[in-house]
Amino acid sequence: MDALILLFSFLVLMFLGIPVAYAMGLATLVTALWIDLPLEAIMLKISDGMDDFALLTIPFFVLAGAIMSEGGVARRLVDLAKCFVGFIRGGLALVNVVASTLFGCLSGSSVADTASVGSVMIPQMVKNGYDKVFATNVTICGSLQAILVPPSHNSVIYSIATGGTVSIAALFMAGVFPGLLFGACIMGLVLYTARKRNFPAGRVVPLREALKIALDAVWGLITIVIILGGIMSGVFTAIESGAVACVYALFCTMVIYKEYKWRDLPKLIHRVAKTVAMVMMVIGFAAGFGYLMAIMQLPAKATQLFLAMTDNKYVMLMLINVLLLLLGTFMDMAPMILICTPIMLPIVKALGVDPVHFGMIMLLNLGIGLITPPVGPTLFVGCAIGNCTMEEVSKELWPFYGAMCIALLIVTYVPALSLWLPRTLGY
Repeated sequence: MDALILLFSFLVLMFLGIPVAYAMGLATLVTALWIDLPLEAIMLKISDGMDDFALLTIPFFVLAGAIMSEGGVARRLVDLAKCFVGFIRGGLALVNVVASTLFGCLSGSSVADTASVGSVMIPQMVKNGYDKVFATNVTICGSLQAILVPPSHNSVIYSIATGGTVSIAALFMAGVFPGLLFGACIMGLVLYTARKRNFPAGRVVPLREALKIALDAVWGLITIVIILGGIMSGVFTAIESGAVACVYALFCTMVIYKEYKWRDLPKLIHRVAKTVAMVMMVIGFAAGFGYLMAIMQLPAKATQLFLAMTDNKYVMLMLINVLLLLLGTFMDMAPMILICTPIMLPIVKALGVDPVHFGMIMLLNLGIGLITPPVGPTLFVGCAIGNCTMEEVSKELWPFYGAMCIALLIVTYVPALSLWLPRTLGY
């Protein structure tokens, strides 16, 4: 009965239109009063949820990504991508995906990726004869790579949701090959669609011009080297790499490119602070929510229920995939990670699934939910930039869902794809 009060009040508040963070917080308070638990204990848990040192990774990388985005790095990465794939039929669409891969290694956010790359690529694609709905779909689907490749903010949140038992650095490394696979699946669909619809091919960039573009973009690419190289070499931790990335992003934007004014920096920091505050609020209230779930033994009961259905690891992973895909359509990614991880992680660990591998499965599942109505923040941003309705975009998303589900199945059932790199590096 106590568990029903917690879950039912949370769902009722959600359907009333109350934001997810507040719905979790209020449901936690209502349930605490119901079971006569002192509210001070809840407040302490909420506070504990937000004072984890590892959470510093999020504001550092959000700020670094925002600075690089505003400073013209996205445009330079798009130009660099054109040198590699722009001459192929459907080349601009491929450029979109490649640019998202590169920028995802800087921003760690699919929404930031869509806003930055989409604002450059969607108008160019439409101008060159692509349908605006197709251009929008390529942008929003390609941007999901940022959820997997380092420095993914959601990997940090997953690490926190596991109670810190999974290394952030291990998750960063684990996301490299799944992210590249995801991009390859989207590019395969783009190539097929380009041939089918006879999309135009771009021009071949002359060698001298390509070298000039590469030299101009190299300052932004160095950020990727700093983040990955520093972590892999052990020079600094994942958290410290975020701080270093912020300093380098300021240097690159203000000193090298000089496309951003110092007077605009306070506005940017204000936007970043608002974003981080929203994320931290979700994390704090989710900590209180999770505390009550632990008191009621919901994770243990859920484990028993699922294991009673099947003890086959592969069937269980398929059931979890379906469940996460459905849940991801109704809730944002961060709260879903924080709520579902304590429940599902014991289940998969009992079946021998590595927590790092399961992290990639969860991130990819819930990432697809970011572009699935009715709750899809990346979808909303893409529609706004592409100047098209959510209904228009959703009708033509089905082939992309097919490509993404192929990537999801490979990531789910080929654990070496996620685990080889972190294990090789000793994580």
